[in-house]
Amino acid sequence: MTQISSEQPPTSSKTRSDILLLLAAAIWGFAFVAQRVGMEYVGPFTFSAVRFSLGSLVLMPFLFFRKHLTFNRLNLSNPERKNIWLQINLGLLVFAGISFQQYGLLYTTAGNAGFITGLYVVFVPVAGLFLGQRNHITIWTGVVLALIGLYFLSVKEGFTINFGDSLVFICALIWTAHVLIIGHVAPRTDPIRTAIIQFAICSILSWIVAIGLEEIRWRPILDAVWPILYGGVLSVGIGYTLQVFAQQKAHPAYASIILSLESVFAVFGGWLLLGEAVTGKILLGCCLMLGGMIVAQLKGFSADK
Repeated sequence: MTQISSEQPPTSSKTRSDILLLLAAAIWGFAFVAQRVGMEYVGPFTFSAVRFSLGSLVLMPFLFFRKHLTFNRLNLSNPERKNIWLQINLGLLVFAGISFQQYGLLYTTAGNAGFITGLYVVFVPVAGLFLGQRNHITIWTGVVLALIGLYFLSVKEGFTINFGDSLVFICALIWTAHVLIIGHVAPRTDPIRTAIIQFAICSILSWIVAIGLEEIRWRPILDAVWPILYGGVLSVGIGYTLQVFAQQKAHPAYASIILSLESVFAVFGGWLLLGEAVTGKILLGCCLMLGGMIVAQLKGFSADK
């Protein structure tokens, strides 16, 4: 994810950015459904390998046209080779995060996975404490709300948490590290190239693990062609690209709130397409977690007034 400008855009640009961000959130939310459906045919690592291969290929054409694009805070005076190791680390984090998420989806619902993954929105400012950053009271309020929501969403009788929920929770922690590193890399590198590098590394590692642990056959891959195409072309390729363009103009706090709606789309997609049950307890947990994500960003609005 690229770092976003804090400048106030014109109304037309803001509206366009809002629409692109909302579309990206919807694509990512429904991707949880695609991931679950795809794993009915292929293993989790095979799905990730094909998905991120497609995502890398989709972004490749942008490398040839990037001179005609503008990216906020791109520092061309800092040679990109100095940041190549960070880009490689981003690829390792993407592989680890998506692996925990993909495997966790074998044991939990798309809705649960969407909301728990979204916890990185409040984990990032908490992790910032260790980097010397001071957090507003709204941050801590958001964390408390999110954790209470996680309890209602995931904790069963006897204080046990679903195994899949635990795996996705680890995924959320990994995405936290990913977002923090992206915040350092994005202003110094071409974001499209960074995306391709991390997705390519994730694809290569996924292929290696899939070959070692899973049976790879073309027929099941073809049977899962639509979920794979959605996950690769839309979620990885187009979804990230929409985010890059939208966050050139979008307000930082407002962009975070819109992107956090991917969790809502994940629950909606799981209910609409997979028939996943949505109980009152789950709805309460979802509302609390979404509330935590939003409250954690409120200081961004007050600071600009």
